[in-house]
Amino acid sequence: MIDFGFDKIALIGAVALIVIGPEKLPRVARTVGHMLGKAQRYVADVKAEVNRSIELDELKKMKTEFETAARDVESTVRSEVQQANAALGSIEADLDASGGRTWQPEEPPPPVYKHPKKQWRLKRGAMPQWYKQRHGIRAKAQSGAARVARFRPPRPSTTDHE
Repeated sequence: MIDFGFDKIALIGAVALIVIGPEKLPRVARTVGHMLGKAQRYVADVKAEVNRSIELDELKKMKTEFETAARDVESTVRSEVQQANAALGSIEADLDASGGRTWQPEEPPPPVYKHPKKQWRLKRGAMPQWYKQRHGIRAKAQSGAARVARFRPPRPSTTDHE
């Protein structure tokens, strides 16, 4: 952009004051300021769009590189698995030809019985719910404020009709 120093701006202001006049100068300066602001915003938008397109191109390049690397890894893994399967097949064929017994996986042992360790004494000694309800024993803990609110007498209504 054009670089304006203080002296150049003062010269432009003095010429504008003489040419335009002191009455119209504030309105013209405001209009010029608005135009410069719009121009700066337009330039910033263009820069942002260019940066986004550059980043998008870089991301596309990275995506293609990642995909090719993934394909390479997949192909090497497949080839290694095929080689391992071929080696195992040849070992198995050698064992069958020599009359050796092939390896069989062992069966897991049956599960062992585990006692549930219930605390039946506590359950037998607990007071039944129906007994608590009949005799008014609190089953649930209540805060003091909740108890006060529960037993507070109802308020008289404000809409008394006489």
